Amino acid sequence: MDGIKKFTPRVSKRILLFIAGLVWGFAGFRVFTLGFGDVMSHHGNLIITIIFAAVIFFVFFKFIFSKMFKKHTTRIVNSKLDKHCVFSFFDFKSYLIMGFMIFFGISVRNLGIFNPVYLGDFYMGLGAALFMAGVYFFVGFFTFDNLKVKYKIS
Repeated sequence: MDGIKKFTPRVSKRILLFIAGLVWGFAGFRVFTLGFGDVMSHHGNLIITIIFAAVIFFVFFKFIFSKMFKKHTTRIVNSKLDKHCVFSFFDFKSYLIMGFMIFFGISVRNLGIFNPVYLGDFYMGLGAALFMAGVYFFVGFFTFDNLKVKYKIS
C-alpha cells in the first residue's frame, strides 16, 4: 500500500482549489453550451429562456453549489495534510452525486423525455451555476491567504 501512496499525485491545498475551479468551470461551460445549442436549434424564445435559465441558476447556485464550495473549501483549508491527492477536491459522496448528475443528464437527454428547448433552458441555468462554482474556486486559489482566514475552524 505504501508503494501506491508513493506514486499518488499530490498537490498543495491552493492548487487543489485551482483544480476544482478547472473541473467545475469546464463542466459548467459544457453543460451551458449543450443547453444553448438546444435552444438555438429549436428556435426557443430568448426572453423566456433567459428568465427560466436565471431562475434555475439562482436556485442551483444559492442552494447547492455555493454550499458545496463552502463545504469543500472548509474541508481543504482545515486539513492537517500539507499535500493532497490531486482528486481530493471532492469527498466520496460528492463524486457519487456528480456521477449521478452526469448519468441522469445523459439519460434524460437521450430518452427525449422533455422538449429540447425546455431542457436547453434548464441546462443553461445549471451550466451557469456550475461555472460560477468554478469561478468561486478560482477566486479561492487567487486569494488563498484570505480564504484560509475566512474558513479556518478554530
